[in-house]
Amino acid sequence: MPRIKFDLGELQAFVVTAEKSSFRLAADALFLSAPALSRRVERLESALGVRLLERTTRSVELTAVGQEFLQEARSALAGLDLAVQRVNDQVHLRRGRVTVACIPSVASHVLPRVLRAFAVAQPEVQVHVMDESARQVLDAVMQGAADFGLSFTGSQESALRFEALTRERYVLAMQRSHRWARRKEIAWSELAGQRLVSVSRDSANRLLLDQATADLPDPPVAWYECNHVAGALALVEGGLGLAVVPQLALPPDHSVVCGVPLTEPDLWRTLGLLQRRDHTLGPAAEALRQRVLQLHAAT
Repeated sequence: MPRIKFDLGELQAFVVTAEKSSFRLAADALFLSAPALSRRVERLESALGVRLLERTTRSVELTAVGQEFLQEARSALAGLDLAVQRVNDQVHLRRGRVTVACIPSVASHVLPRVLRAFAVAQPEVQVHVMDESARQVLDAVMQGAADFGLSFTGSQESALRFEALTRERYVLAMQRSHRWARRKEIAWSELAGQRLVSVSRDSANRLLLDQATADLPDPPVAWYECNHVAGALALVEGGLGLAVVPQLALPPDHSVVCGVPLTEPDLWRTLGLLQRRDHTLGPAAEALRQRVLQLHAAT
């Protein structure tokens, strides 16, 4: 079925003329001359191949087809007005929804401060937080499930852009009563033979840990494994061992657990913002991205 071509102005001219039952009154309402208005209605009728209005010297009346078409035309114009209003609301951040994928330590220790500031500036924008592993964060951004991601892995994916935000050091987490708790730093070689609480082998953190201890003559043993760093810290708190964790994951005021920097070698990770290169963020997502960048620039 061939598409019928007409423009918004012609549709609006018909609706207003039908409602006013007068070309003159409709022309005044639309700030047009009567002949210009009449031509618009005629073009619409020509495109449809049917007469919509019966013209008399005194009034304008709808034909049977015109009466039916008027209801659909009103609905179409109302739907378009609503769509324009929704876009306008999003542009001016009066509404919107953002999905952010991030690693759990970011969800716990970075996002709350960001979202508090964002909620004050854009109170009508909803935010969905996906706290996942680094691999899952990467996948969520690549597949479009998240607008952008916050993770510590500078991705090798050419389709992604990685904006570095900050660097953090890896520390050895232990109970405050541990004999090493007052140390300024601990060499990796001192972990030889120790029982560690570790994250699972699927974790990017675990990969870094295994690489750092690979050359030790007596490497530490991952005695307990958890999917996330938060679980590993809970076991450390329970006295079940030591854990190598990123500093961000360990609150400095933790009542039971403290962290001592690891050295020889120092091990750092870079936290950054992941975004698809071919994806333009919507107004709400871009506003949240800018808030993340601003707060990290200020720290």
